[in-house]
Amino acid sequence: MNSLEKMRRKLKPRATYRREDFIHLSSNVDRYLKTLVLEKALVKIQNGLYMCPETTPFGKALPEETQLLKAFLKDDRFVVYDLNLFNSLGLGLTQLHNKRIVFNRKRHGDFQFSGKHYHFYRWREAPKKLFKEFLYVEFLNRFDKLAEDSVKHKSLLKRQLRKLDQKKLQRAIKNYGKESTKKKFQFILL
Repeated sequence: MNSLEKMRRKLKPRATYRREDFIHLSSNVDRYLKTLVLEKALVKIQNGLYMCPETTPFGKALPEETQLLKAFLKDDRFVVYDLNLFNSLGLGLTQLHNKRIVFNRKRHGDFQFSGKHYHFYRWREAPKKLFKEFLYVEFLNRFDKLAEDSVKHKSLLKRQLRKLDQKKLQRAIKNYGKESTKKKFQFILL
C-alpha cells in the first residue's frame, strides 16, 4: 500500500486534521495533501488545517466545532461561547451577535472557519467549561464592545451578582477578569 492510500484510509468524515497528522505516513506529505484536496477527499480550512467532508442531503456537513478548535489550537484547554449567552444573564440585554468567542491559552485574533466567525482571546488559563460566574466576568470584560446602556445595566448587574456564589465569583474575577474589570467589580460589589 502506497503513502497516498495510507492517508486515504486514515480519513474519517467530519474529522479535522493537521498536516502533522500525516507526516509519519509519507515523506512527501504536501504533494499527497494537495492530491487529496483536488480529489475533494479533504477540504483545506487554513494553512496546515484540513477537514474530511461528509456530504448530506443538505450539503456538506461541517466538522464538529470542538474538534476543529482543538486541531487549530493544538490544545484542549479552551472554552467557546456565543455573545448571545449574555442575553440570558437577566440583565435586560437584547442584542444578537454572530461572533463566537474562544477563551484559550494559545491564540489571539479573528479567524473564520466554515463560514463562522471566531474571536480568540488568549489568557493564561482557560476554564474547562462555562459557568455563570465566568459569564458575568466576561460580560464586564467585553462590556465596552457591546452597544448597551451602561446605567440601566449596572443596577441589574448588582442585583444579579448578589444571587451568585460569592466565592466562585471572586475566583472567576481573580482568574479571568481584566484589571479594568476587577476595578468595576470592586465598585459594583461595594
